[in-house]
Amino acid sequence: MALDGGGGVWAGVIGALAYGALAVAALRLVLSYKSAAHALRRAWRWADEWAQAYQYYEVPRVGADGAENPLFRKAAAYVASLPSLEDADAACVLSSAAKSNDFALQLGPGHAARDAFLGARLAWTNAGAGRLVLRVRRHDRTRVLRPYLQHVESVADEMEARRRELRLYANAGAGGAPRWASAPFTHPATLDTVAMDPELKARVRADLEGFLKGRAYYHRLGRVWRRSYLLYGAPGTGKSTFAAAMARFLGYDVYDIDLSRGGCDDLRALLLDTAPRSLILVEDLDRYLRGGDGETAAARTARVLSFMDGLSSCCGEERVMVFTMSGGKDGVDPAVLRPGRLDVHIHFTMCDFEAFKALASNYLGLKDHKLYPQVEEGFHAGARLSPAELGEIMIANRGSPSRALRTVINALQQVAPPPPPQQPQPPRAGAAARPPKLSSRWSGHLDYASAEASEASAAGQSSPRGGGGFAKDAPIREFKKLYGLIKYRSRKDAGVVPVDDSAASPNGRGGSEASSDKDRTGD
Repeated sequence: MALDGGGGVWAGVIGALAYGALAVAALRLVLSYKSAAHALRRAWRWADEWAQAYQYYEVPRVGADGAENPLFRKAAAYVASLPSLEDADAACVLSSAAKSNDFALQLGPGHAARDAFLGARLAWTNAGAGRLVLRVRRHDRTRVLRPYLQHVESVADEMEARRRELRLYANAGAGGAPRWASAPFTHPATLDTVAMDPELKARVRADLEGFLKGRAYYHRLGRVWRRSYLLYGAPGTGKSTFAAAMARFLGYDVYDIDLSRGGCDDLRALLLDTAPRSLILVEDLDRYLRGGDGETAAARTARVLSFMDGLSSCCGEERVMVFTMSGGKDGVDPAVLRPGRLDVHIHFTMCDFEAFKALASNYLGLKDHKLYPQVEEGFHAGARLSPAELGEIMIANRGSPSRALRTVINALQQVAPPPPPQQPQPPRAGAAARPPKLSSRWSGHLDYASAEASEASAAGQSSPRGGGGFAKDAPIREFKKLYGLIKYRSRKDAGVVPVDDSAASPNGRGGSEASSDKDRTGD
């Protein structure tokens, strides 16, 4: 029995070892299959390269004249972005000094990274010593070489625009050679965070996107690739912030030009010193055009016109010019505002309730609040606050949204326009002269068109303009007068002497009523 038990244990051990051996064999088979597949792919590539005729193009870092070759820098950036670089036999790993956890791959010396373009297969090889070699099949070189190099430059430019640090330039002084002082442009505003009418914002975004893609279109029209915008509105409505958001959306450097710092020649020189892919900002244009410092408004207008569309403004392309005005367009020379000089006009208004809700969402994270109806009532009453005023209130009370909204309500009440004066009501008819009591069947409208009509109505007479309520009783009165006169004559013929009687009493009663009184008295 013991021997039988020992034999069973040994049988289990042997079975486990057998299964383990089979698992190892299967794993080795799988690994060898992958290795074999990789080896087969490499053999196929080698056979294909041996069978095909290739053309090789060397891209050096430095040209024959000692100048740097811009294509090498762009090609190196493009190759570093290829997905096939991760499958290369060797690659260099680099990190960024400005950003942590930002790694990049570069092609190792002597190794290749493959690419495809328009159905053609291409390869980049790092030849060392600052040289990249592009390999193209000989029968594809005429078809794809130039389009492929243009594609490489375009992709590299887009990557550089996304990575590079934007800068803010300002003209440091007037006179002599123009000087620009620069600093990193770190304004955080974006088109998404700007409080603005959504439809207007979408139109501006589409216009900027169309400009970015419009190089060929502008050239086909024979126009300089340039776009100009006018931002006008009351102070504090967000014009400068929107200009910063435009620059960040475009990825352009900002050149802030102070027109009062230089003469006409200095302004031309400043424009010549601006780089492509830049936003040129000129603030408070209307204030400058009003003149001052010994200059007339006409002289300053001529300088601005020369600055906007003179030959100097055509020296470069891919520029956006933004002008701001703190008031309306009234009083500005129409020649300054015409299309071609200022292509797009954007009016920045004071905040209404919809703009307030957008600001509250950005500053306080509110989508709705129980105090919103009171805020809406304040805006509907005609009160307006600038985005800057609302922003400061919300920043100061960001820890308590309810307190922030109550502060906004108080501010709206302080700036609300006074109610319009009430118009005096016309005097009622009974205030001056009470007319006689009308028949209960009268349902007309009493028209106070004139004082004469009112007096005539009070006297029981028909208004000459036909606007009174007694006009329809005139035939009845005339009939009563005629009846009273006939009755009076019949009594007179009978020898009855009446008391003083008149055809129409002052209170408007007819003769028949007087005769009836006389009869009752006689009786």
